[in-house]
Amino acid sequence: MGAFEYNALDARGKERSGVLEGDTPRQVRQRLREQGLVPLSVEEVVRRESGAAAPGRAVLRRRIGATDLALITRQLATLVRAGLPLEEAFHSVARQSEKPRIKSMLLAVRSRIMEGHDMATGLADFPHVFPELYRATVGAGEQSGYLETVLERLADYTETRQVLHQRVQLALLYPVLLTIVALAVTTGLLTYVVPQVVQVFANMNQQLPVLTRGLIALSDFLRAHGGLLFAGLAAIVGGTVYLLRQPGPRRKFHRFQLRLPLLARLVRGFNTARFSRTLSILVAAGVPVLEALRISAQVMSNVPMREAVEDAASRVREGASLHGALEASGLFPPMMLSLIASGEAGGDLEGMLERAAVTQEREIETLISALLGLFEPLLILVMGAMVLLIVIAILLPIFDLNQLVK
Repeated sequence: MGAFEYNALDARGKERSGVLEGDTPRQVRQRLREQGLVPLSVEEVVRRESGAAAPGRAVLRRRIGATDLALITRQLATLVRAGLPLEEAFHSVARQSEKPRIKSMLLAVRSRIMEGHDMATGLADFPHVFPELYRATVGAGEQSGYLETVLERLADYTETRQVLHQRVQLALLYPVLLTIVALAVTTGLLTYVVPQVVQVFANMNQQLPVLTRGLIALSDFLRAHGGLLFAGLAAIVGGTVYLLRQPGPRRKFHRFQLRLPLLARLVRGFNTARFSRTLSILVAAGVPVLEALRISAQVMSNVPMREAVEDAASRVREGASLHGALEASGLFPPMMLSLIASGEAGGDLEGMLERAAVTQEREIETLISALLGLFEPLLILVMGAMVLLIVIAILLPIFDLNQLVK
């Protein structure tokens, strides 16, 4: 039994869409007619996203949000913990979903399970939705017989990541809005207000102050070449994004990030937290350490740190300790290395990795809060100074004129 997406017309002529399970498209069309619907199209959901889509089949290539993934994982963990078979758990979660795309995906995975495949194989049909970490952890949980525990850990992991992302986004929202407003106000003053005011001094046979002349020149430049300036900035941004997609420039830029004082702490903290938490989940699920290191390296966004983990995996394969192999790169915080060493010595590697992740996440939140606490008043001061310069540049000729009158 597979999952089919359909478009149909109801009795009022309104188009409706959704997902139904069936053995063949003909069976799905018959079920639609029994519901009083006129089928327009019925397409089977293609399971293998990486493969080419056959005619008449729908393909699910887009990712889903972290919130949706966390919700799906938590619901599956709860239902499996309650003793429901996997196919019934997927069917229940699909029925509760209000998004047709997610419902199609879940029913497609369910159909794979009903064909006799395991859950990890069904999830592998949608790699854009379920990353390798997710699939490897589920596979290990199925083999060890602790699938419900693994799903609960995955739910905790996805929810923790989502909460951290939301905190960072909310923390950056106000400074970004403040920056946009500051730039908009300054641009408006220079391109609209200043030209209106300086017309008063147009007929004066007196040399204007240097500050006023500079302000007028800047205003004229923005009015005459503002479009070209904006296009140039957009081209620079687009070119930079294109270059950073290339392996060589991206590696150099990421290595440069690790040399900047404050940015290096943030980059190391983010990547270390993601690496530690991912490796902790994989080790706890019973994934072999070398495979767990390979998967954990993929969740790191910084290229030199990712390569350092891959080199560490090679050293571990040769018999070195994990903390010693990571320490050789010089890119990881000493606190994390100490916790890993303690975990290896005490036989609680996953627990120490979890503690390292929590420590790094707290340090990141503290550092971001401190930086934003300094940035917001500094931005207000800079904006106030710019407005003050504009006002002074406008008032200086008026003061000079008053002196001449006297």
